Amino acid sequence: MMDEWGYYLKFFVSLVAVVNPPGIIPIFIDASRGMNSSERKQTGDLASYTVFMVLTLSLISGDAIIRFFGISIASFRVAGGVLLLLSAISMLQAKLSPEKQSEEEAIDLESRKSLAVVPLGIPLLAGPGAISTVILHAQKHLNIAHYFSLFIVITALSALVWCLLRLSSLIALKIGKTGINLITRIMGLIMAAIGVEFIASGLKQFFPGLG
Repeated sequence: MMDEWGYYLKFFVSLVAVVNPPGIIPIFIDASRGMNSSERKQTGDLASYTVFMVLTLSLISGDAIIRFFGISIASFRVAGGVLLLLSAISMLQAKLSPEKQSEEEAIDLESRKSLAVVPLGIPLLAGPGAISTVILHAQKHLNIAHYFSLFIVITALSALVWCLLRLSSLIALKIGKTGINLITRIMGLIMAAIGVEFIASGLKQFFPGLG
């Protein structure tokens, strides 16, 4: 039982590192500039709901996607690990990964009426790295109990995102840009370790002799 709790706690920490809610706070504050308190809350609510829906759909449909394209779990682990490493390198420099936000999306950020969904919800929060992480963990056990446990973790993560966006102004005031950058770098280090673990696991499946 303790091993199971440890596994799902690890999954939660992985998602927090990949989604990196504190890192989105400066962008959220900038994007919501000019909104009143009610509008800002609605934007944060919709962004966190988008994270919940995207990751839940990834959990439900991930196995079907892999089967449809004929992708082996080993290949997906290596590809997902490389993607996480690329994102981690950007986070260690306290920057947004290009996989999360392109130059066009950054320029167009303020002009989007649906910025809570795109680009805040996806891809800035629920980006390719988070989606890959959910799909890979979903493949560990193909049973209802495992999927339900992952769903609970996704729900907890979405609640955390909701809380942080609700408190974004206060958090930014208390810890400042330097504090947010420090948290982002720590999350990047954790994400890099997760990426290496995914790659190593995939390579072991490709080359059993490495184990």
